[in-house]
Amino acid sequence: MAVVIQLALLAVGFVLLVKGADWFVEGASRVAEKFGIPQLVIGLTIVAMGTSLPEAAVSVSAALKGSAEITIGNIVGSNIMNVLLILGITSAITPIAVQASTVKYEIPFVILVSAILMVLGYTDNVVGRVDGVVLWALMLCYLGYLLVMAKKGGSLPEDVPEADKPMPVWKMLLLIVVGGVMIVVGSDVAVDAATELARIFGMSERLIGLTIVAFGTSLPELVTSATAAVKGKADIAVGNIVGSNIFNILFVVGTSALITPVAYAANFFADSIVCIATAILLWVLVARKKRLGRAGGAVMLVCYAGYFIYLMR
Repeated sequence: MAVVIQLALLAVGFVLLVKGADWFVEGASRVAEKFGIPQLVIGLTIVAMGTSLPEAAVSVSAALKGSAEITIGNIVGSNIMNVLLILGITSAITPIAVQASTVKYEIPFVILVSAILMVLGYTDNVVGRVDGVVLWALMLCYLGYLLVMAKKGGSLPEDVPEADKPMPVWKMLLLIVVGGVMIVVGSDVAVDAATELARIFGMSERLIGLTIVAFGTSLPELVTSATAAVKGKADIAVGNIVGSNIFNILFVVGTSALITPVAYAANFFADSIVCIATAILLWVLVARKKRLGRAGGAVMLVCYAGYFIYLMR
C-alpha cells in the first residue's frame, strides 16, 4: 500500500511540475511581451529554459534536502534519456532532418559541457559554487551564440505565445504565481516520493534519479518531440533536445551548485561517460547526411535498453 501511495504522489508531483512549468512560461512570456521585450529574446530565454524547469526544480529541491544523488542522477539520466529514448522514439516515427548549425556547433558543445560537468564533479566529488559560476558563464556564452544564430535567421522555439492573442495582466501574473507554486510543490512532492521509493525498494537514490525521476522530468521534451513528429514537424526535435541538454547542465546544475554545493558520487563517473557517449553517438549518426533516420533511431533505442539493463544489474 505504501508503494502505491508513493507512486501516486510521484505522479502528482510530475503533473504539477509539467503543468506548472507550462503556465509559468506562458505567463512570463506574456509579461515580457507586454514590456516590449522582442519575441526573439523571449523564445531564446524564457521558452528555451521552460522545458528544463522541471529538472531545475527537482534538482534544487533534492540538493537542499541532501539527496544529491537525485540532483546529478536527474540531469545525467534526463540527458541520456532525451537522446537515446526520446530521439530514438521520434526518429522511429519519422526520419528527422538536422540543421547544419546543430551538427557543427550545438552537438559538439553538448559533448563539451557534458565532459566539463564530469571533470568538475569527479576531481573533488562535488560540484561547488565556483563550478556553478563556471557553468553559468558557459550558459551566458551559449545564450549569446543563440542570439547571434537567431538574428541570422534561425528558428524560434515552437511555444512562443502569439502576439495576436491578448491576455489581461492579472491573468499573466496569476499564471506566473500559480505556475511557480505548482513547480515548487511538485518538485517537493516528487523528491520526497522518489526518496521514499528508494528506501522501500532498497534502491539507491542514484538509480531512482537516473530512471524514474529522469523520465518524469523529461516528459515535456517527450511530449514536444513526439507531437512534432506526428505533425510532420520533427525537424525541430534534435535542436530542441540538444538545447534542452545544454540547459540541463549549465542552467540546472549551475543554479543548483550556486544555491548549495552538490555532491558528485564516484559511481556517477560511468553514467557521465554514457552521457558523453550518447551525444557522440548522435553526432556520428547525423554528421554525414544531416538526418536521423529510422535505423539510427533503432540503434539509439537498443543502446538505451542496454544502459537500462546495466543499471538494473
